[in-house]
Amino acid sequence: MSSSEVRDVKRSARLQVSRGMKTVLAGVVILYIASAILAPTSVSKVAQMGMLPFAACLAIVGLGQTLVIQQGGIDLSVAGAVSLTVVIVTWGPDRHDNRLIPAVIAAFAAAIITGFINGALVTKTKLNSIVATLGVNSLLYGVMMALSGGSPRRTTERLSHFTNNKTFGLQHSVYIGIIAAIIVTILIKRTVIGRRFEAVGANPRAALATGLKVGRYQIGAYVSAQILYCLAGIVLGGVISQPTAYQGDDYVLPSVAIVVLGGTSLLGGRGFPAASALAALFLKQLDMFVLSLGVPYGVRTIVISISLMLGIALYAVNWRSIRSKFSVKGRELQAA
Repeated sequence: MSSSEVRDVKRSARLQVSRGMKTVLAGVVILYIASAILAPTSVSKVAQMGMLPFAACLAIVGLGQTLVIQQGGIDLSVAGAVSLTVVIVTWGPDRHDNRLIPAVIAAFAAAIITGFINGALVTKTKLNSIVATLGVNSLLYGVMMALSGGSPRRTTERLSHFTNNKTFGLQHSVYIGIIAAIIVTILIKRTVIGRRFEAVGANPRAALATGLKVGRYQIGAYVSAQILYCLAGIVLGGVISQPTAYQGDDYVLPSVAIVVLGGTSLLGGRGFPAASALAALFLKQLDMFVLSLGVPYGVRTIVISISLMLGIALYAVNWRSIRSKFSVKGRELQAA
C-alpha cells in the first residue's frame, strides 16, 4: 500500500462516525418528530429554552461519567459532587458578586481533592468503584450539610447573568456544554494521551506491560470527572435561582444512561464523549415529551430506566448472532 493510500485510510478513519452517535442522532430526530406530532408544547420555543440548559448540565456530568466508565468503573459520587458545588457557589458568596470567584476556586479545589480520593481508593486499595464512590458520596453530603445545614442560598446576580444571558439566541450554559463536549472529545480522540487513556481502559494489564502508567490514567479519569461535575454544578447553580441542597440527586442514573446510550461499553475501553453529550439532549427531550403528556414523575423515572436497559441491550447483545440463529431455524423449518 502506497503512502498516499495510507493517508487516505487514516483520513477516512478520522471521519468515521461511531455507531453510538448514529443511533443517538437517529433517536433524537425520531423523538423530535414524535414530540411535534403528539406533544407540540414540548418542542415550543419556551419549552426548549427551559430544557436546553439542563440538557447541557447533564451532558457535562455525562462527559465525566464517560471518562470513569472508560476505565471500567462507575462513579456514584455524582450526586454529592454536584450538590456540594451548588452549595459552595451559592452559600459561599451569599448573593455577593465579589465573593463568587473565590467560591468557584474553592469548588474546583474540592473537586480535585475528591477526584484524587476516588482514584486512590479504586487504584491503590483496589476497592470496587461503586463501593468507593458511594462512600465518598456520603462524605460529600456530610461536608455539604456541615457547610449549609442543607439550605443553600440564592445564586448571585453575576452567576445568573453569566449562565442565563443569551448569544445568538442560546443561553451561555448551552455553549458551555457544547464547548466541554468538544474539548473532551478532542482530548480523547485526537491526542496521544487520549489514545493511551483508551488503551489503559481496554486492557490495563497489556497497557502496564507496554510501560504505561496505568494508575495515573485511572486516577486522572476520576479527577477529570470531578472537575466536570463541578463545572456542571456551577452552571446549575446559575441556571436555578434558588437551588436545593440535593440538586445533584437527579443526575446519577441519567449520567450512566446517557453514557450507555452513547455506545460506551460498561466494561471500559473506547468511549464516545460526543455521543454521550448528544444522548443527554435525547434524555432531556424525552423527559420533556413525557412531561407534556401529563405522565407522573414516577413513570418518567421508569421511562429513563427502560432507556438505560434498551441502551445496554442495543450494544451488549449480539443481534447478528441472534438473527443468524433465527434464519437458520427458518431455513430448517422450510426444508422440513
